[in-house]
Amino acid sequence: MPTIQFAAVLDGRSSARHRRGGVVAAAAGRLHRPLMWMAVVMVVLVVVSLVAMFVDDRMLLGESVWLKPMKFGIAFALYGLTLAWLLSLPHRGSRVTWWLGTVFAVTGFVDVGFIALQAARGTFSHFNSETDAVNEIGQQVFQSGVPGLFFANLIIVLILSWQRLVDRPTARAIHAGLFLAVVGMMLGYLMGFTGKQLVRDADGNVVELVAGHTVIDPANRDLSPRDAAAGMPITHWSTIGGDLRVPHFVGLHGIQFLLLVVVILAWLAPRYPWLRAERTRAAVIGVLALGYTGFLAIVFTQAMRAQSLIHPDGTTLISFAGLIAGVAALLGLIYWRARVESNDPTADAEIVPLRPAPATLHAVADLKADNEFQA
Repeated sequence: MPTIQFAAVLDGRSSARHRRGGVVAAAAGRLHRPLMWMAVVMVVLVVVSLVAMFVDDRMLLGESVWLKPMKFGIAFALYGLTLAWLLSLPHRGSRVTWWLGTVFAVTGFVDVGFIALQAARGTFSHFNSETDAVNEIGQQVFQSGVPGLFFANLIIVLILSWQRLVDRPTARAIHAGLFLAVVGMMLGYLMGFTGKQLVRDADGNVVELVAGHTVIDPANRDLSPRDAAAGMPITHWSTIGGDLRVPHFVGLHGIQFLLLVVVILAWLAPRYPWLRAERTRAAVIGVLALGYTGFLAIVFTQAMRAQSLIHPDGTTLISFAGLIAGVAALLGLIYWRARVESNDPTADAEIVPLRPAPATLHAVADLKADNEFQA
């Protein structure tokens, strides 16, 4: 999708808007249907879980049995909608990514469905070692489904990461965001190495969990229910040790954060001349992506050092301060360069040629075939 800078001539701007409108409309008509249906089901699950939290007073680890289905429903709805939009953009390998998106949608539906089923039964979905038939089948689903989600997403990232699907700021946000999502998914696997614990289900029965999300010093680790300790409000992230759900969450939702920044920058560009150049906005996104990656690294190392997010030590605080200073310095450099260029009367206005991006050129010929294939 070509981007025409605000310094372009009026005719070029109008033509670009017309062309962008056509591409956006076409993309909206090609949204990945299985992913969209998955997102709809997840939204329904969120509503049902919210209602159930008020009428069902059963608890697991100090929180409503329906809180986990609600959180997973929100996460999968957001990511499913984002992925459906990404796969609607013309790109090489669209047939392969369509099937991979379908694998993601089906697997996500089955996995989150099991989480909701276990909530209705008043027991645990993750790391549950009980031998009843429903749980044993569900654990087999997890062991096959979670890798399916990860590898489907990974291959989509590999296919899309080398293609320019849209304008530079958005493309940079997509590439960085997909990378962050893959890392976030990978970090979730580390929860399986935090050690066993004995907890109680909603009926008071003792259940052995083979792992959990709370990280504590191995010297102090025993079978006590560390995941049941008091946590932060709303998220319930641990306050007695590290919590691997923090980097898992941060990584998965980086793409939504970066795309939101793209929208904000585009909205600010007409008001602030230094943001009008596409390459300037792309540079800002690049710096923020680096900063977000640094933030992910800090909260991950904090969790692995058995440190709660809200109880940072000196090392963590220094790391955060250094990260903020580095990002601020780079953004200041971008601002200075953009101001110099915008005030330079000899500098040529940055105008992207009125032609589709290379990825679009290669994909247009396949659009009819893809639509027939996906119908």
